[in-house]
Amino acid sequence: MMMELSHSLTLNEEALQQIPEAKRPVFVFEWLRFLDKVLVAAQKSDIKGCQKKLVEQLTQRIQESPGPPTRKLIARCLATLFSVGDTFLLFETVNKCNDILKNKDDSPSFLPTRLAAISCVGLMYEKLGRMMGRSYQETVQILVKSLRSAESQTRIEIMLTLEKVCSGMGSAVSNVHKEVYKAARPCLTDRVMAVRCAASKCLLEMLNHAPFLYTAELESLATLCFRAFDGSNYEVRCAVAKLLGALIACTQQPQKGNPAAAQNKGAKPISLEEALGVLMSGFLRGGVGFLKGTGEMIKGSSGVNREVRVGVTHAYVVFVQIMGGVWLERNLTTLLTHVLDLVANPKAASSHVDAVYSRKCINFILRSVLGRMLGEKAQASACKEITQIVAKQMASIDFNPENAKDCNQETLFSQHLLVCALQEMGSLILGLGTTAANLTTDQSLGLIEATLSVLVHPCQAARLAAAWCLRCICVAVPSQITPLIDRCVEGIENMRSSPEAIAGYSGALAAVLGGVRLSPLGVPHTKGKIIFNTAEELLRSASQNSRLSLNRTQAGWLLIGAIMTLG
Repeated sequence: MMMELSHSLTLNEEALQQIPEAKRPVFVFEWLRFLDKVLVAAQKSDIKGCQKKLVEQLTQRIQESPGPPTRKLIARCLATLFSVGDTFLLFETVNKCNDILKNKDDSPSFLPTRLAAISCVGLMYEKLGRMMGRSYQETVQILVKSLRSAESQTRIEIMLTLEKVCSGMGSAVSNVHKEVYKAARPCLTDRVMAVRCAASKCLLEMLNHAPFLYTAELESLATLCFRAFDGSNYEVRCAVAKLLGALIACTQQPQKGNPAAAQNKGAKPISLEEALGVLMSGFLRGGVGFLKGTGEMIKGSSGVNREVRVGVTHAYVVFVQIMGGVWLERNLTTLLTHVLDLVANPKAASSHVDAVYSRKCINFILRSVLGRMLGEKAQASACKEITQIVAKQMASIDFNPENAKDCNQETLFSQHLLVCALQEMGSLILGLGTTAANLTTDQSLGLIEATLSVLVHPCQAARLAAAWCLRCICVAVPSQITPLIDRCVEGIENMRSSPEAIAGYSGALAAVLGGVRLSPLGVPHTKGKIIFNTAEELLRSASQNSRLSLNRTQAGWLLIGAIMTLG
């Protein structure tokens, strides 16, 4: 190709003139690709002779309305050129770009040139950093000013460039951080999703250099993130969750090597509970302002948008991931209690659908954190913590029918906590496998007792979660199958007059039997017969008591169905 004929770094303009107009952009693109590869490996001496010409040719290309791939290459080549070669033309180039940005022409034909100039400025700041001197003040001023009337593509590029200015210059640009923050705020709730993503990236970079974001502006920025989740798509949720998670993590991490943070020593440290409280407010209340909230109350709709809830869920995970596994082990109790209390909050379950949604969110947090960040020993500790939470929760329920009405609401919401806790414990035990035997045999812990106690819970969801957890225990530790079958049969026999107990114990028995096929040894042959007799007895006695007939019939057939899985 003609490209190969021009051995020098500069663009062969004669060859460019000879080819048809339509093919020229491709020729330029090929040259830029070649230049991009070569400049990285070049020495200062290699480019000394042609640097002036190269800068001239590259800046000229900016004026030729380049497309996105071309403008990225121009920006990269210019930044590399100044970092490898001399910087004598640097400020002249920056000024040329600034002049393009100052141009009031807002016609679509001028847009690619403007975008290319913004892109070039950004990459030069990122790559050259403090070599750019104080030129950043003018650049930031122009960018922020043009942001007000810019269309979406320009808004995206401006945000990305401001991010690069913060990244390259570090704390040296602390005098414009507030200005950048002020500009990024409206972009975080922009109607164009890509602008929200770009603003999130910009603010995420700023967190490394601007301590006021996670001190004075903590709640304000968090609320803004909640609003950014509203009506968002997946990309925005991921980007904003990353920002929100990092924001909360900054409040808990000592800021090392950040001179700007040193000035902030007077600020009161934020406790973990307060930091988690910020996320909790988003999960339970969302980013709604007072007026919007009132309107929704009048309409009677659900308080929190689901996108906000999912976004905050991601932020919880990001926060813990940033803090790391060691931190998680140290703060396991606090985090577990906090996350499980979230789902038991009445605001998280204003309707059945919301409750299910919230449970999914909490299970996602627990799986992502406990399931993926902890070692075997720490996972066993997590199981112990969950067992204690379950036992405490069950101890608080008053099963006396006279008091049922008083604590009914509380019991109703506590079921969600139990469902999430038991599902996570089941998953952890499955992952631990036979190692979990130590947990099941620890008498002082009473893991199986705590799980069995949930089988008489007034709510079906909690009973089913307990049954599933018992199945996980049996799959992980097959030696528990026979004792658990005996205990469930005994439970049905002893609590024959309780509809909850019949449903709970029969569900658990069916779950355990369903897991038998996964055990290499199975169960003693007589167990099937005993369970069949129990099922038969339940069906026979169903007609004796109208209050219990439905439960007994369902339980009887469920057990017979479960026996079928034994083969």
